[in-house]
Amino acid sequence: MIRHTVLFKFKPDFPPADKQSWIDGLDRMTGNIPGMLNLTHGPDVLNTERSFDYAIVADFENVEDIAVYNTHPLHEPLKAYSFPNSQQILSVDFHLQAPAPASTQTTTS
Repeated sequence: MIRHTVLFKFKPDFPPADKQSWIDGLDRMTGNIPGMLNLTHGPDVLNTERSFDYAIVADFENVEDIAVYNTHPLHEPLKAYSFPNSQQILSVDFHLQAPAPASTQTTTS
């Protein structure tokens, strides 16, 4: 499984109505893009000096599914909001390791 993570540092003049349209578009992608297993997103809650403003985290079965997502008709219009209204956009895509099996050992007192 591949985790796709994107961080956005918005320009101060990102129009609130455009930002809401962008968020609504993110919501529309959930469950509607082939190969996308999960999508979560939200604004930063700590607002520290090193914080970014918004994060998107999406899980895909493989790299090819990310290519489908990147050009999907539900994703393309969001670029018209995010690119011109962001000071910086960072992304990372990495393999998720399978969780370790739960231990079946018990301790006795």
